[in-house]
Amino acid sequence: MSAIEAMGIRTTLPTAELGLYSLVLSGALAYAGRGLLEASQDGAHRKAFRESVRPGWEYIGRKMLRSWMYAVYGALAVLGTMGPWYLLLLFGHCVSLYVASLLGQPWLCLGLGLVSLASFKLDPLISWQSGFVTGTFDLQEVLFHGGSGFTVLRCTSFALESCAHPDRRYSLADLLKYNFYLPFFFFGPIMTFDRFHAQMSQVEPVRQEGELWRIRAQAGLSVVTIIAVDIFFHFFYILTIPSDLKFANRLPDGALAGLAYSNLVYDWVKAAVLFGVVNTVARLDHLDPPQPPKCITALYVFAETHFDRGINDWLCKYVYDHIGGEHSEVIPELGATVATFAITTLWLGPCDIVYLWSFLNCFGLNFELWVQKLAEWGPLAQIEASLSEQMSRRVRALFGAMNFWAIIMYNLVSLNSLEFTELVARRLLLTGFPQTTLAVLFVTYCGVQLVKERERTMALEEDQKQDKEKLE
Repeated sequence: MSAIEAMGIRTTLPTAELGLYSLVLSGALAYAGRGLLEASQDGAHRKAFRESVRPGWEYIGRKMLRSWMYAVYGALAVLGTMGPWYLLLLFGHCVSLYVASLLGQPWLCLGLGLVSLASFKLDPLISWQSGFVTGTFDLQEVLFHGGSGFTVLRCTSFALESCAHPDRRYSLADLLKYNFYLPFFFFGPIMTFDRFHAQMSQVEPVRQEGELWRIRAQAGLSVVTIIAVDIFFHFFYILTIPSDLKFANRLPDGALAGLAYSNLVYDWVKAAVLFGVVNTVARLDHLDPPQPPKCITALYVFAETHFDRGINDWLCKYVYDHIGGEHSEVIPELGATVATFAITTLWLGPCDIVYLWSFLNCFGLNFELWVQKLAEWGPLAQIEASLSEQMSRRVRALFGAMNFWAIIMYNLVSLNSLEFTELVARRLLLTGFPQTTLAVLFVTYCGVQLVKERERTMALEEDQKQDKEKLE
């Protein structure tokens, strides 16, 4: 099956139609942006905004031998930052999972890994272990949770890979070199042990032609992105307005929809910048780290929705794909998603809002499969077969547009607040029905069609590349 068929994209649409979609989407974004800008300037002096809106700018000017070298440097950095007792605490977790890996039982390794993760997420153990950090400083809690959580995931990956490849006889030294690689230590992204070990074990790593230029370009893009975000926040108070529901309720419907969308885009930008900076350093060390997450604008299916590609890869390899198989059967998929989001809930820190977020996204992922199964049902499949390929694509894009807003609403719960999510849902679906509802849906439909066209072009290029390789 070609990449185009696999993606369900069979034909392009007329150029004039795609041009219309681009015009509608651009106009709608400009209209929503104008509303947000006016609201930001009008509310700049509101009492509710004072804590988060300050003069100036948001980010700028505001008041083997190789692997051993990286490991020692990382361990010394952790020692200097968090103190010797914290370093010994993490060493103890590493040793416990290393010992479990020697028994060769994957279920024991995964179970012990989850117990270790829970010890850093639930009281009273989290309070006891946080006492191992020496001193107090501003980022102490962030570094504690980041270093501890990612350490457990890395050690669990090591243990599971050891069970999967008993002939390779990985050592405790291999685990320590993997875990204490400093660029990934506190904030990720996480690379599974098999990938990290294979890349770090290269005796004489060789750079591909033009790689250094691409690394410099990535570093420059990260700087430009930070500056762009700084300028954006100087004029648009997208994180402050939702905290004042009375003020947010006064926004026009289009601006409110744009505000909800902007909150997800901002979270993606944060992840992309963090990944970009860390990945630049890792690539200088001859590693090929996980790429930044897919832009939220290009997402219209739950199966591709994630804000951390490293954790997503970890969950897919060891839980989701392991249980769900091909993800084509309802019951195995339900079991896979429940297990995956249960671990995700533990990773994020169990609380009511995380429970709700996990339930909604777990439901969304399963609902997609249910709709797919329904579409394959005889009568509905015959109806789609009777449509032209272009009309079939339009129908699928319409469902994709509705799914896009389900993704936004389900994730807005955790990224902002339940109250703001309820406000957006009420305005877009109830008080704004049918004019606002249909207008927002049509604009989103235009965006989905443009994303589909880009996917179609990329899939066509991939097919041509594969055909060329076969001929060679």
